[in-house]
Amino acid sequence: MHSLVQSLLETDLYKLTMQQAMLHQMPANTARYVFACRSQPVFPLAELADDVNAQLDALCTLRFQKEELAYVRSLRFMKPDYIEFLRLFQLNREFIQVRTDGERLVIEAEGPQLHVMPFELYVLPIVQALYQQRLQMPDTVPQMRRRLHAMIDHALARLAVMQSSPQPPRHPFALFDFGLRRRFSAEWQLEVLETLRERMPEHFGGTSNLHLARLLDLTPIGTMAHEWLQTFQAMPGVQLRQSLVAALDGWVREYRGDLGIALTDVVTTPAFLQDFDLFFAKLFDGLRHDSGDPLVWAEQVDAHYRQLGIDPRSKRKVFSDGLRLDTTALDIYEALCWRDDHLVGFGIGTTLTNDSPNGALNIVMKLLECNGMPTAKLSDAEGKTVCEDARFLRYLRHTFGVEHSEAAG
Repeated sequence: MHSLVQSLLETDLYKLTMQQAMLHQMPANTARYVFACRSQPVFPLAELADDVNAQLDALCTLRFQKEELAYVRSLRFMKPDYIEFLRLFQLNREFIQVRTDGERLVIEAEGPQLHVMPFELYVLPIVQALYQQRLQMPDTVPQMRRRLHAMIDHALARLAVMQSSPQPPRHPFALFDFGLRRRFSAEWQLEVLETLRERMPEHFGGTSNLHLARLLDLTPIGTMAHEWLQTFQAMPGVQLRQSLVAALDGWVREYRGDLGIALTDVVTTPAFLQDFDLFFAKLFDGLRHDSGDPLVWAEQVDAHYRQLGIDPRSKRKVFSDGLRLDTTALDIYEALCWRDDHLVGFGIGTTLTNDSPNGALNIVMKLLECNGMPTAKLSDAEGKTVCEDARFLRYLRHTFGVEHSEAAG
């Protein structure tokens, strides 16, 4: 069987940035990550179990190559001891198990957090690619190619209208590829990025995929994911109410001005902003939106900055929640930038790298337990909260004063 992952560098930048911080600050952590499918597949995913196991067998033989380590070393925020860790690093097959439960595909990675947290960004593309291979028809890729170019045509036309107006946006539209985890295939993601670089060079700012960033000489993009902030919910010596503060403080101490975009919807944005005080607001370059109404979120964030005496237009807002290049991303850009000077960026994923006529699987692999304790992501939107312990979720809501949110997902 052809190995779907050819390099350990084929992961998102934020996996390495979080892993480095964990190596320095919490090397003894244990964790459990669990795969879930939020959509209805065309066929039972349990049918993929044998192929997933074979792919994981191959994955766990990979090591970082000399030239890949040199690339990671060239990123100024990566430290020498972490490069040495990566030089010795190899995924351990004993830490990840695949089984079936009726028609469900069950995948769990459990063990030292440093060694199980990377699995997510390999497992998700593997499952997605195996699923798409079963459904692919001769015209599937040509259809996606036509859709991609039509999407770009529409986006460029809308941007041209804005630029030709009497008051054009001061800041250019900036998009980034966040599409590794649910991509149709490695080959298709490569073609998408090459197409964006060719057709939208003034707007395409880079990719989260480190392998393709290196291959195509693109800017690697990423800071933190939900799991970084969730981890502090279960850290010894950290009170739950102080978990967001501890997570933000840990990030600042690790990167000291680099990678300054914080994620807001781990315990809902209003709760996050209670702890995002003047100290953090000055230290972080901006915030990332990943659930809920993006314009409502922008208003909340701007009001918070103004309350702190900070001009919201001096801070970047990154949007990354299920965006489309030709519609939702440009709708937000038009609303915030056409007649105002907001700094924004758009991380666009599945709709670029898997606009398949068969539809992409909405799959995730989330941190559910750390150091033997439950963790949760309390989202701003229905359907994105993650927790398997209803009692802990209720306690988390009470602790942060979140009175209204969805049930555990």
